[in-house]
Amino acid sequence: MENNVVFTNCVAEAIDRIAETIKPTKTFVVVDENTMSAALPVVSHDSATIKDAFVIMVKPGDENKNLESLSYIWQQLGDAGATRHSMLVNLGGGVVTDMGAFAAATFKRGIRFVNVPTTLLAAVDASVGGKTGINFNGLKNEIGAFKNADQVIVSSIFFNTLSATEMRSGYGEMLKHALIKGPDMLNDLMRQDVLEVGSERMLDLLKENVGVKQDIVFQDPTEKGLRKALNLGHTTGHAFESLALKRNSPIPHGYAVAYGLVVELILSVMQKGFPTETMRRIAGYIYENYRAFAITCNDYDELIGFMKHDKKNVDASEINFTLLHDVGVLALDSTASVKEIEAALDIYRDVMHLD
Repeated sequence: MENNVVFTNCVAEAIDRIAETIKPTKTFVVVDENTMSAALPVVSHDSATIKDAFVIMVKPGDENKNLESLSYIWQQLGDAGATRHSMLVNLGGGVVTDMGAFAAATFKRGIRFVNVPTTLLAAVDASVGGKTGINFNGLKNEIGAFKNADQVIVSSIFFNTLSATEMRSGYGEMLKHALIKGPDMLNDLMRQDVLEVGSERMLDLLKENVGVKQDIVFQDPTEKGLRKALNLGHTTGHAFESLALKRNSPIPHGYAVAYGLVVELILSVMQKGFPTETMRRIAGYIYENYRAFAITCNDYDELIGFMKHDKKNVDASEINFTLLHDVGVLALDSTASVKEIEAALDIYRDVMHLD
């Protein structure tokens, strides 16, 4: 697992090298409408593998990471003659890498696949770690499987096509990794302006940041223990995402994680002695860069209802969180009562200037 991620800005060369090793009978590429025009020509220009590949295009956006899109990928693979000896390259953001990987993991009980993330968020999160899946029944990543890519090619060459919102979304996950790792990485990231980081410097930051996730996943590939650390910010973040989807106003995943980090750092202060001053400093940074996800006390019941559906919960009556005693000091398998969550949401509204 620890060797399946390569950091390079020579993406076409890396894909052709992988194809020489796998020797697929046929190569397929999953893209969305955005990467079809912005990323595919860049790679196919220099990659014989991609130039000759069969292209499957899906609709962009998390609202399209669903059973209908997954079924379309399966159908295209079947109609175009894919076999168990074919290879699928997922060229895109988290929607493409999550869904394309799940399609590869399940088509004919599994075909070889490569993830090439084209967004900062996908590079640090969705494409690495072996989690695949789709949204279902209004819930994030409700259906999926653990399946590692043969290779993940992490590059920064596509990031110049991304909006400020997309860059900040990826940075939200990087902040989460830094909170898990320790104060040096966190302070370094909080000193950077993600919109000003050059391509080579970003690749260096990615090596260090993704390394946090790689180390954890290698020790606990199927989330029995330590890997739960990567859920920091996600119990609340997924609830915010689900509420936003219900409002027909989707928010970027990394923004949801950033807001979720604030709530879960507040819970960490309440339960684990996390330093209040550090929580407020991080909340201030997140407000400055991400503003706030607007909620009122009338949303609490719905948010807590979404949290109760979270896959990390062991018991339906308890909501599971990853919390922190301090930056870099984990408190896995923490639970919080409804009253504690409501109190944390009250404080969230205060520190994020919603009252």
